[in-house]
Amino acid sequence: MRIVRAKTYGAISILNAIPTGIGGAFGVDLHLEAEVEVLEEPGRIEAVIPEGEDPKLVIETAKTVLEYAGRSDIGLRIKTRSNIPIGRGLKSSSAASNAVALAVAKLIGLKMPLEKILELAIRSSIKAGVTITGAYDDAYTSLFGGINITDNYGRRLIIREQAPENLRIVISIPEKKIYTRSIDRSRLARVREVYLKAAQLALRRRFWDAMILNGLATALALELEPSPIIESFRAGALGAGISGTGPAIAAVVEPEKLEAVREVLEPYGRTIICNPNNLQASWEVISDG
Repeated sequence: MRIVRAKTYGAISILNAIPTGIGGAFGVDLHLEAEVEVLEEPGRIEAVIPEGEDPKLVIETAKTVLEYAGRSDIGLRIKTRSNIPIGRGLKSSSAASNAVALAVAKLIGLKMPLEKILELAIRSSIKAGVTITGAYDDAYTSLFGGINITDNYGRRLIIREQAPENLRIVISIPEKKIYTRSIDRSRLARVREVYLKAAQLALRRRFWDAMILNGLATALALELEPSPIIESFRAGALGAGISGTGPAIAAVVEPEKLEAVREVLEPYGRTIICNPNNLQASWEVISDG
């Protein structure tokens, strides 16, 4: 039985694209793996995912790739595993749709660039209702790594840079989950001018300043606690903010400031430490029997 495994990555937000269409993300080395094999029952998609999570995105992504390939003659079993906390704004949905799209494409022999995988994954995420803007910034960064500022409505890359590999990322993970589909967009629209100022900073490559302003705007709009952002900055973080629509707080730090920032974030939730990611998604055949 042929089994293909694909690996994609998480990211933290520089800009939330929902209010302005301009998004930005910073790749981190949290990751998600999807393993895919053929089922003998044509048309059946079986998803084995973390308990309590909705399989709709995984199933929709697999269907989208099969439809694109004209392969209604097969079914698929898909297993995912990840160390990206789900429902916290760390791009787990983008990582899942990317990994599944890539694994399915390689399993059935589709030859296409990663840019086409990205297109199919975004289409699937929209169909599954897990994204508002298409999350081009998140999906692109999950697939290609680095720092990316994007036009999410135009689906185009504006700025791309390598993420500085000498930095560390401290992430505070509250117990609460927030799914993008549940967000009232009008609340974000009320502070659109602040988001525009954050976007202007990012377009001038002032990524850390943009991250802070974006995070404070999101805290204000969604009535989330801004104190972790402010305290992280005071403790020496280069940038800090709410990732996505939260509730995770991410701080980018120089190594010598790591413990000070971790200490101020620990009261707000479980903390994890990760590294910048500049690797692009990968895949391998793990069984060809």
